[in-house]
Amino acid sequence: MNRQDILELQRHRSDPSLSILLPTHRTSPDNKRDPILLKNLVTEATDRLVERLGKRDAAPMIRELERQVAAVDLRQALDGMAIFVSAEHAGVYLLPVPLSPRVVIDDSFATRDLVFALNRSARYWVLTLSAQPTRLFEGVRDTLVEVRGGGFPMVHESPEAEEPLPEMTERSKLEQAWHKQFFRDVDRALAAYTKADPLPLCVVGVERWLAYFRNVTDHKDIVATHTGNHDQTSPRELGKLVWPVVADALSVKRQRALDALDAAVGAQRFASGLGETWRRAQEGRGELLLVEQGYHQAARLDPSTRQLHLLAANDASANMADAVDDLIELVLAKQGDVVFVDDGQLEGHGRVVLTLRY
Repeated sequence: MNRQDILELQRHRSDPSLSILLPTHRTSPDNKRDPILLKNLVTEATDRLVERLGKRDAAPMIRELERQVAAVDLRQALDGMAIFVSAEHAGVYLLPVPLSPRVVIDDSFATRDLVFALNRSARYWVLTLSAQPTRLFEGVRDTLVEVRGGGFPMVHESPEAEEPLPEMTERSKLEQAWHKQFFRDVDRALAAYTKADPLPLCVVGVERWLAYFRNVTDHKDIVATHTGNHDQTSPRELGKLVWPVVADALSVKRQRALDALDAAVGAQRFASGLGETWRRAQEGRGELLLVEQGYHQAARLDPSTRQLHLLAANDASANMADAVDDLIELVLAKQGDVVFVDDGQLEGHGRVVLTLRY
């Protein structure tokens, strides 16, 4: 699941909208409990729909829920699962992050836990270049989930010349033009995803395809490459290959972010603490947000002044369960960047700091 998926779910409004969230497991014996938990949550959801709508009106949603669940293959489970059903939309998402089990029936889908998981995970894109075909994956640590849609997977279908070419040099030039055009198309299709979810990019392929892609791409955040033919490599094995390379690149990115912070502090272009960073982020001035990995903070946002008041986690007046998470979303929405650092590294800045564009 990527940010575009969540945005589409968040735009959806329908009463009732059913969300079922649950943790799942990849290996035995833990995964033996997954079918039981799923069955129990589906039963709870069914009972609550009948109670809310009546048996007759609830029947279409229940049938759709049963159809979605029947298609689930728990042998392919990751660490969490989200099931969404309404009159207009239904889908199941396997996630590489654990979720707390719950059933939510509201006028919109429950995406809060998904947003949290999205923001706090080491995520990246993996593009595997090939003629048969080029594939796109969303990565979370060593887990890759293939993206299907928006042109992916993309097959290179070279047009044939209408007449035989008299010289090999002419055919070679034509083939080069075909390849360049194909990878331009790949780059444009990729841009639709990276614009909505600007994650670091790892590119995989034989040196020939890598060279073509480097020549035409507009993507600047390529943090890693892995050379080799992986047309037949499974997502599980490919994830094991690329994650160490990406992890090293993300470590370098964190250090560069800390260096950028030092420069911003020297130039007095920064805001520290949750309240001040929130205010500057609202103004659209945030360039780079640095957050300690374990920092969470309940808060109340005053609707009239838009001021943020920090509260204890159990304070009933809180209307933001985790204002840090909302700050992350706000900075990303304003085209800023977010980097997580180890706990304690931003102690002098109140655990969160924002470098400013001006």
